[in-house]
Amino acid sequence: MIHPHTELRLINDEIGYGVVATRFIPKGTITWTFDRFDREFTPAEVAAFEEPYRQLIDKYCFRDSMGNYVLCWDHARYVNHSFNSNCLATAYNTEMAIRDIQPGEELTDDYGYLNITTPFRAYDEGRRRKTVYPDDLARYWRIWDKKLVSAFKRFSQVDQPLRPLIPHETWETFQRIASGEQEMTSILACFYNGDLGDNGSNGDNGDTPDLPHKYRRAS
Repeated sequence: MIHPHTELRLINDEIGYGVVATRFIPKGTITWTFDRFDREFTPAEVAAFEEPYRQLIDKYCFRDSMGNYVLCWDHARYVNHSFNSNCLATAYNTEMAIRDIQPGEELTDDYGYLNITTPFRAYDEGRRRKTVYPDDLARYWRIWDKKLVSAFKRFSQVDQPLRPLIPHETWETFQRIASGEQEMTSILACFYNGDLGDNGSNGDNGDTPDLPHKYRRAS
């Protein structure tokens, strides 16, 4: 479920629709959490769908660390990409605001951590990165972890409207991370590398990134 102080709006003719904050959302706020209405589809289920369904899966789903396709039931599925996103995924089936989001500002994700299947050239924001690749998460996780650690320090200081949807054990983990009692699990835990090499890489030679051992999959 997306943060309740958001709504779907037309951004412009080129970008289309996006999710916009209707109130101030401070850094450290959980902006999305997986809930009971969200759907998960295995790769085998997706392969069995008729073509119109597969097109919708490609457009609206992201993939989790197991390679399953996740379809958000609400307008969370309209959150757009940015190379300077104001929200980041965590390893706990949630997303968090990594800086203050003002009323009227669009909520954005970096699709590089959503395990896309095919590289795509994104809307030009004047940044060095121009293309989103399936293995971006394996390359930028250290940068994203630093932003998440900083945001978690604010977690206990801000209002959390999505609190009722977050499991008690996860909530206690968040509080320990915020207080410095527990180390945050890296965003790299979200990475699915089951089909790297088939769909391209942002490396010069297409090699699989050198992942820490605990994040490598057995072949």
